[in-house]
Amino acid sequence: MNKLLKWSWAVAMASGLLMTTSCKEDFGNINTDPSIVTVPEPKYLFTFSLENLVSYKGTEWVWESLEQTLRFSQHLTTDPYELSTNINARYSAYFGNVLPNLVEIRKQIDAKADKERFQKMRAATYVVAVYQGLQVTDLNGSIPYTEAIQGRSVENFRPVYDSQKTLFDTWLTELTESITTLSANLESQESYGNADIFYHGDWTKWVKLANTLKLRIALRYEGQDKARTGQIFKEVMQDAIGPIVEDADQFAYIDPDYDPVGGAVDYRSTRYATNSIVTFLKATNDPRLKIYFTPNDLTASALDTIKKYNLTLPSFIKLNDPLIRYQGGPADWTTNQAVAQYYKNPFNAGTNKYILMSAINRPFFAPRRNGATGTFHDYMVTSAETCFYIAEMITKGYAAGVDTKGTAEFWYNKGITSSMKTMNAIAVAAQSTTGLTSAADQEIAAYLAQPKVKLDGTNNLERIYIQQYLSFMRQPTEAFTFVRRTGYPKNNSTYYPRDPFNELIPRRFWVDEPPLGTNNENWQKAQQDQGFTPNDRTPQTLSIQRLWFDKNNPAFGQGN
Repeated sequence: MNKLLKWSWAVAMASGLLMTTSCKEDFGNINTDPSIVTVPEPKYLFTFSLENLVSYKGTEWVWESLEQTLRFSQHLTTDPYELSTNINARYSAYFGNVLPNLVEIRKQIDAKADKERFQKMRAATYVVAVYQGLQVTDLNGSIPYTEAIQGRSVENFRPVYDSQKTLFDTWLTELTESITTLSANLESQESYGNADIFYHGDWTKWVKLANTLKLRIALRYEGQDKARTGQIFKEVMQDAIGPIVEDADQFAYIDPDYDPVGGAVDYRSTRYATNSIVTFLKATNDPRLKIYFTPNDLTASALDTIKKYNLTLPSFIKLNDPLIRYQGGPADWTTNQAVAQYYKNPFNAGTNKYILMSAINRPFFAPRRNGATGTFHDYMVTSAETCFYIAEMITKGYAAGVDTKGTAEFWYNKGITSSMKTMNAIAVAAQSTTGLTSAADQEIAAYLAQPKVKLDGTNNLERIYIQQYLSFMRQPTEAFTFVRRTGYPKNNSTYYPRDPFNELIPRRFWVDEPPLGTNNENWQKAQQDQGFTPNDRTPQTLSIQRLWFDKNNPAFGQGN
């Protein structure tokens, strides 16, 4: 695959497709030297776009996910740092390396005399465009799309910034049309084959991905138009192929040489477990506890030494806890400094120093750290995610007149099972600590049977939400979108309470103003239409000025 990607890079670079849309010179001209390829092979352009869905993510993982969004969602905690200008790599990756090639593929196919044979290849480009487009708008709101990448075709170097509603509506139309084409019995269709590094030309899997993306949009629509949410849900569930609900169909990047985090897993600060997540994982004996977090130093030998010196451990540690080696602390360190001090300071027993708090499981997030040889498997759209969406929407009442092919409990259990097996598979590939044994099915069945886990008819939606939340540990953008749209975990919940958090949390990031004299007018209009203060990146502003999908959502921790 690496040779294929290198060829893709060479072809795409030669064709001049990877420039940004910041100036006319980049897109208005093309080198006409006959020794340079000016009609690149669509297969390699597709490979390049797919590769660039993930190749930029080192910056995203280090500067955004591990330092910001997973902290805001309370999946982990770490020293708070400012939102630096290094965030938003997704935006430049989308418009620089993903979307231009997809548009070019369509252009090349439309120019073919036998273009009918390439319609499924063409349709798949829209699914990729929507996938990454959602990642961008989830944090940034209005972005160019309907007029984007028109510099070389119609010399439009000032595309409008489409509103989030326009984006969602456009993408729903494109996904529906793509599903129709990809599902159709069309004769003599060409395929990307192995140039499709995700699904290897399996059009049925592309349909399933498209349907799950429609469900993502449906739930983002919910705060604005519940009827539209229900309509989309009905469309997806009535589709003959349906969404991703089996592990074999997950949208996963699996490259043996890939590790976006590596030695930067502790960049600026170690990342630790929060009290809320560790408490729940321990209370349910969740196999993901050992996958997500590392044990502290309180081995039996250490406890004997502490006893020998007649010392008393801090009160938040219970000596009769069978999982004493897993300890979390406050998500916001300022709320409980008596406990938070142990993030950085060991417990001293004579000359022995014991770390009391659990850090994140570093190999799980960075399998090549310190010369290790594990592999980072990036599951970008999962079966668990879809199953929880279906369970959620059934529980909310969207299933009237719809064949959901199972009850909310069925999809909830299926989602938990998939999440545990997928997280365990990631751990195996990373050569990290696993949570399941060869008796995985029996272990998961025992977990599902616990009174604290199974749906009991009293707080079903919260239980579905929490399992959905736990499954997003390796999907930080989805995790942050989840806590914004639902308001869960919920403050003062008796089931899974959110940790107290005094720090201002942004509801969005920002889109930088284009260089002066380019597309400033459209950018300014988009800021005004969204109610944003241009170029204001202060926490105070970002915490109150919301994206369209988020306007009517609960405050953090205030879920209904």
